[in-house]
Amino acid sequence: MIFREVEDRDLIAKARRGHVEAYNVLVSRWEKRVFNYLLRLVGHREDALDLSQDVFLKAYQNLRKLEEPAKFPGWLFRIAHNEAYSLLRKNRPEGELASEPKIGEASSRMFPVELSLAVQSALGRLSDDHREAVLLKVYQGFKFEEMAEILDCPVSTVKSRLYTALDLLKQTLAPVNMGGTQ
Repeated sequence: MIFREVEDRDLIAKARRGHVEAYNVLVSRWEKRVFNYLLRLVGHREDALDLSQDVFLKAYQNLRKLEEPAKFPGWLFRIAHNEAYSLLRKNRPEGELASEPKIGEASSRMFPVELSLAVQSALGRLSDDHREAVLLKVYQGFKFEEMAEILDCPVSTVKSRLYTALDLLKQTLAPVNMGGTQ
C-alpha cells in the first residue's frame, strides 16, 4: 500500500467542516516555520511565541475566507507579517536602532556558531523591509510572486528589496570572511 502525505488543502477542507484535529495537523506542519520567521522579524522569543499563537488563531478564525487552499502558505505568512509589524509599530518608536557590535571587528576565523551570530546580527541591522525579504526568500523559500502577495507589493519591489538586502549583508559580512591569506 502506498501512503501519501495528507495535503494541506485536504486538511483545510476538513478544518472548514469543523475537524479541529485536521487544523492541529496544519499547525504542527507550519508552526516551526512561522515561529522562526517571526523570531527573526521581532527578535524576541516570547514575542514570537505570542505572535505565533495569534497567527494560528486568526488563521483558524478566517479559514473560510481563504479562497485558494493552494495559497495557504502565503496567506498564513501574510497574517504573520501583519501581526509582526503591528507589534513592531507598537513597540518601536520611529528611527530607533538597536546598538550591536560591529561585524568588521570579528575575528577572521570564526566557528559556525559565531558565524551564525554574525549573520543574525547583520540581519538585525537591515531595515524591516529588507530583512523580511531575506527571511521570506532565503529562510522560507518563497517564490517572488508569493513574497509579493505576502508583502502586498509588486514583484519588482520584492526583488529590489532582496537584492539590496543581499548587497548590504555582503558588505557587512565581508570582513568576517576575509582571512589572513590572499
